[in-house]
This record gives sequence, structure tokens and C-alpha cells, in this order.
Amino acid sequence: MTTQAAASAPARAPAPAASSVRLPLILVTGLSGAGHSTALRALEDLGYEAVDNLPLAFLTAPEGFDRPMAIAVDSRTRGFSAEALLERIDRLRGDPALRVSLVFLTCSDDVLQRRFTETRRRHPLALDRPVADGIRQERVLLDGLAAAADLVIDSSDLAIADLKRLMQGHFGLDRQPGLAIAVTSFSYRNGLPREADLVFDARFLANPH
Repeated sequence: MTTQAAASAPARAPAPAASSVRLPLILVTGLSGAGHSTALRALEDLGYEAVDNLPLAFLTAPEGFDRPMAIAVDSRTRGFSAEALLERIDRLRGDPALRVSLVFLTCSDDVLQRRFTETRRRHPLALDRPVADGIRQERVLLDGLAAAADLVIDSSDLAIADLKRLMQGHFGLDRQPGLAIAVTSFSYRNGLPREADLVFDARFLANPH
């Protein structure tokens, strides 16, 4: 998965100046190992107040809060289910003071297995079973969330820096409304970028190398 030497805390974005501005609230979910922590840290660096693994019972409109928030909710969360999360999101979207976005992170099974193997972590849904069992169970548990998400990110071929760049492009607090374009160079030998909306074949151009 993918951007990340100063030890100083990241600069915080100013809180919305006017009450008419809807406060951004980003909910991050998806498959374990697909990059929740990286996405949440990226949002925190952008100025969001970040909360990881918040119990669904506490997922309500933040009263008296004047800072953009990012909350990770996934299969580790107490009382988690796709239906319960979507119900909470519907309630939050009914609050005119909030601008709610759901981000779903996914990844191919083989890449997920490799990540769990390399980090020697156990899958949260298969602590005493093979990782593959946990991945299968989690896909069933999350069924329907990707279709309801405002943004789906497949991190199979993303480096940490790439994932951070995507989060900044979509949710940067200083970004002005309008069209945002990110250009990525790739090799056909390694397959098409999964996150690409438009692909242009430039192989007719002379190779500068």
C-alpha cells in the first residue's frame, strides 16, 4: 500500500469561520489491511481530528465541535455491521451542519495475505485460523458498503505515498471547489492503475530514457 524528518506536529487547518459552512466528517472503512491507518493518518496530517475504531454507539453528531473529523470504523469495531453503519450514516447526513463522506478501502486477496504475512499480524476475524478465512468472512460482513461509499480506493497497487496523495486530493481542507486532476505514469507491463478514471496510451511517444 501508499506518503510519509521533522518531529514537529502537523499544522492544523483553521476551523470553519462561518456557521453556514458544513463541517466535514469523513468515515473510513473497508477491509483490514487495505490501508485504514494510513488513510486516517493522512487525514490527521491534513488537519482533521482523527479517531480510530470508534464504537458505533458513539457515532453521533459531535456537539460543540468546530474541527473537521475523520473516524475509522471497521470489523474491529464493537457492534459493527454494514447495516448498522449505514443507518448511522443516514442519521449523520440528516444533520445540516455536517458534510458526511464515506471512504471504502479495498484490496485484492493475494495482496492482503502478503501484507498480513509480512507484518506477522493475525487477521482480526481469524485470530486462530488462516488469514484467507478472515478475508472471506470480512468481505461478507462488509457487503454493501462499497456500493454506498462516496469514494472507493483499491490499494492493491498503491504505495503509502500514493494513498496519502489520493486522500489529500479528495479531502484537502485548503482545496478550492472545482475540478482536481492527478496524473500518474505507469507501465502496461504491470497492469493498469486501479484508481484511474481515464487512461491514455502514450506508447507512440519517444522514450526519453
